Amino acid sequence: MKEKVFVTREIPSEGLDIIRSNFETTVWQPEVPPTRDEIVEKAKDCAGLVTLLTDPIDSVVLQSLPNLKVIAQYAVGFDNIDVEFATSRGIVVTNTPGVLTETTADLTWALIMAAARGIPQADRYVKEGKWKVGWGPMMLLGNDVYGATLGVIGMGRIGSAVARRAKGFSMKILYADVFENETTRNVEREFGASRTDLETLLRKADIVTIHVPLNPDTREMIGEKELNMMKPGAVLVNTSRGAVVNEAALADALRSGHLRGAGLDVFNEEPLQEDSPLLKLRNVILTPHIASASFATRARMATMCAENLTAALGRERPPNVVNPEVFHVE
Repeated sequence: MKEKVFVTREIPSEGLDIIRSNFETTVWQPEVPPTRDEIVEKAKDCAGLVTLLTDPIDSVVLQSLPNLKVIAQYAVGFDNIDVEFATSRGIVVTNTPGVLTETTADLTWALIMAAARGIPQADRYVKEGKWKVGWGPMMLLGNDVYGATLGVIGMGRIGSAVARRAKGFSMKILYADVFENETTRNVEREFGASRTDLETLLRKADIVTIHVPLNPDTREMIGEKELNMMKPGAVLVNTSRGAVVNEAALADALRSGHLRGAGLDVFNEEPLQEDSPLLKLRNVILTPHIASASFATRARMATMCAENLTAALGRERPPNVVNPEVFHVE
């Protein structure tokens, strides 16, 4: 008899077909994600759970799923899951690291270029019928990217991929990271990046891009104080986690003109709330958490997720384990 699996949202067929061929599978169909209670109801008899970042998999949910053996997260991040509690119950947690690095770095650069040069503003200028003169010396001036100073907060896989692209723009690269490892040594050696503290980075960078996980140390690490440290006219880009930035303070910095612009793909609450002050600002670019949204990347994520799930329910060690210590829990 096949074990039961609940998939909290439809994922690309490359992975979903694997899951369906191996397990008795239920897939949540509505576009709106399931609530905590709906997850419990649908997964109450399941051995496997395929989750997204929007799914609250806390201790309350886990206590209500006595048969659960594995949580296969369709994402790199897993701050929506109480991993410690899952481990205490012998539940394997997996994710999909690495696969979305380059795709996320691409979107980061799209936001950097668009925010620095004011491309959305120029697009609106034309479409709203404001373009009356063929060329003007003061029309829609933006910031140079080539030769500018880029500040990378978090020099992991994605941060280093962003830095690699910056080399092609002859940028000076500063970075701040709590770790010193082979990745950080490589960016110093190959791209000429310089390690510094966060305050120095913020004061010197023309463009700041954030690539850190969300944890107690990084929550609102960029607030009013930090934003005021940034150079007047600088640009801030965030494709990591929304809660890393204090959105109200950022809105103030953009509204006052202290920052020229910002590009955000992640938010403290997703979807972005209708009363968010960011929605009223013309110098911020807002995208709906699409950093990994390429056909190839999302398909590969689905395949990795299915492979992790299949291995774990087959009593094998999955390729990508978040909590390897679960294999040593008595």
